[in-house]
Amino acid sequence: MRIAFPLLCLLSALSAAVPARADESAFLKSLAGNWTGGGTVVTRIGRPAVNVDCKLRSNAGAASVAMQGNCKALMLFRRPISAELKARGARYSGVYIGPSGRHSTLSGARKGSTISLAVRWSRLVNGDRQAEMTIQKIGDNGLRLRTIDRNPANGETVVTSDIRLDRN
Repeated sequence: MRIAFPLLCLLSALSAAVPARADESAFLKSLAGNWTGGGTVVTRIGRPAVNVDCKLRSNAGAASVAMQGNCKALMLFRRPISAELKARGARYSGVYIGPSGRHSTLSGARKGSTISLAVRWSRLVNGDRQAEMTIQKIGDNGLRLRTIDRNPANGETVVTSDIRLDRN
């Protein structure tokens, strides 16, 4: 009994110190579907934002989500976009392919209804290789995608894309 009680206390303390793995499957599956909407994109910091219309298809599994679509601005351009994310607990990692067609890496975590990601561009974009991206679920049928970068001239943050989508 003398040994059992301290052992029980130690096991109890160890189990309390191990964080529970978050189950992301319900959240990820809520991102699945066909989405349409629009917003603004800044093609280069210092230039005016361009209005875009976007269509996106999202497939989700228990631990991953894949999004593919395109955004267009009148007759100016039409660009494919895609992202593939894998969840390990509440941590996310993956790949983003933006308008340049190049692969960029994503890593971050979810808090509430928002996945916040660090972007590592495959080449220099706005003077560096870093940016931030958020994928925010809004209600049952809304989605907001934002990219935030830094102005190389003054270090201030600039929203370089802000797209709001509704599930079809």
